[in-house]
Amino acid sequence: MGFFDKIKEQAKEAVAKATKPANETKKIVFADIPETLEAFTGLKEAELSDPFETAALTVVALCLYPADKELCFKMLEYLKGPAGLSNMEKQFINDRFMDKDYVPRSYFDGATPKNDYTPASPYTISVSSNPYSYDQEGMAKLFLTSGGADSPRPVSLRKAKDGKWYLWDQILLSDIRKPESENPWA
Repeated sequence: MGFFDKIKEQAKEAVAKATKPANETKKIVFADIPETLEAFTGLKEAELSDPFETAALTVVALCLYPADKELCFKMLEYLKGPAGLSNMEKQFINDRFMDKDYVPRSYFDGATPKNDYTPASPYTISVSSNPYSYDQEGMAKLFLTSGGADSPRPVSLRKAKDGKWYLWDQILLSDIRKPESENPWA
């Protein structure tokens, strides 16, 4: 390859990097919420081959906290893979659930303050990317919409050597609007 061919090739690569992929939204559907670690890890999505599915599984795991916090932590531990779930992350989750067990349910399609964040079956979670979702190599920053928030919330995922997409970080437990049953102004 000659000098000018190399320059042309570099220009093509620069254009390809500058051209961001379009927004993408995937709907991840669960027939039911798994109530054991075995059922959770047995889900097709638990293969962790798709970052959108890993992000949706994060919501499913967080939904288990009110019923069984240790099971929730085991599920998150599975999703975190080699990184594991730190004591600080566990404490953060404990703090967020002190009085707002409805926040994770708000990420299911159709769950709104009006219906006290009660999703309909089958349980569907919409996960979206944007043109900047894959800016960092081996990482993905995806977004989930809460029926009680004005803007989507991020979930960061990291691709490991084994080719699986693991949960890296999530900002899903931030405050949202109260369910109507708890809102004296509704």
